[in-house]
Amino acid sequence: MSIDIVTAAHVAKLARIRVEKDDLPALAGEFNTILGFIEQLQEVDVEGVEPMTSVTPQRLKRREDVVTDGGQQDKILSNAPDAREGFFAVPKVVE
Repeated sequence: MSIDIVTAAHVAKLARIRVEKDDLPALAGEFNTILGFIEQLQEVDVEGVEPMTSVTPQRLKRREDVVTDGGQQDKILSNAPDAREGFFAVPKVVE
């Protein structure tokens, strides 16, 4: 797959990146380099290779999901400019 200048401009617009017209050929070239590398990666045989999350085999430490610092609703809501029925009250933003 090859990226032309029109496609590069479209991608830049979607990414909300302002790119000058003079810089579009260079951007298209960079995109093509990236796509070339991805095509190169797709040629690698990964049959039988398990996915990994780290270069060292390890299990993540797990702990019980226990509330250790709760029951402070009144203290937290005391800082609110407007609190009602145990919640922060905010102005309506959708009509």
